[in-house]
Amino acid sequence: MDAEGLRARGFHPVNGRQACVTGMALRIGRRATLVPDPGKCVYGFVFGLSHEEIERLYAEPSVAAYRAEAVIAQLADRSCVPALCFNLPPSGEIDEANPEYAEKLRIVGRRLGLPADYTASIR
Repeated sequence: MDAEGLRARGFHPVNGRQACVTGMALRIGRRATLVPDPGKCVYGFVFGLSHEEIERLYAEPSVAAYRAEAVIAQLADRSCVPALCFNLPPSGEIDEANPEYAEKLRIVGRRLGLPADYTASIR
């Protein structure tokens, strides 16, 4: 998610900072989620949202199955901050391919200045 997308939906993200989370990999099926992978790192942004906004955001039917998971996000200045990352619970189902969604994520990643090798790897 990016700040522009959140604001367009009526949310008020604050203190947005680029970050990475090591030990996780991005998996894309119908939706995107992070999964444990010791050799990987995912990039994105951390934002501050109110508790009410988080509840409202994840009450939407398309993301209601996501659950909060505590992670440590490393910021561009190499400092680390605790964050909540919302992921799908493991289901044992095979991920469906979703090339259109992956392309949208690559476009957003490039627009936001995420590392080029990372955005190119989004499939």
